[in-house]
Amino acid sequence: MTGFKHERHKSPTPLKQPRELVLACPPFRSQVNLSRIVRAAGCCGVQHIVCAGNGKVKSKIARDGAEAVEIDVHRSLEPQLKKLKQTGYALVGLEQTSGSVSLFEFPFTRKTVLVLGNERLGISENVLALLDATVEIPVYGLPHSHNVATATAMALYEYCRQFPDG
Repeated sequence: MTGFKHERHKSPTPLKQPRELVLACPPFRSQVNLSRIVRAAGCCGVQHIVCAGNGKVKSKIARDGAEAVEIDVHRSLEPQLKKLKQTGYALVGLEQTSGSVSLFEFPFTRKTVLVLGNERLGISENVLALLDATVEIPVYGLPHSHNVATATAMALYEYCRQFPDG
């Protein structure tokens, strides 16, 4: 096609309603992972992340997501997850477990907390016990799992695919 003009960096697609997806992050070993997650969350219109640990974000990596996403930092996730569950949120872990469902087959509910695991240790046993479900991303080669930031971006995309209007 000759003469077709491409527009770069279009404005974000407006959502008909705010996303009711919350991300819950354990203490991460790397600020880079949290920063990449914040950037992906911002791109997906996610407004709220609950973190345990220090929750430091590198703004050069997170870009505009650092301003668009509210990050609540707490000493541990468990009390925050219990509060969110009491307000009607489903707690869904992104983790490979014996009961995990493929991300591609899982029907999210609009009010979901996506619980992430630590880069090396995954989701702790105490937090796993609180979850309503676990989803995993099929892996077709080695290593056996995706990086936490990459896996989160994939899960965010699937949630947004199921709820494109918010």
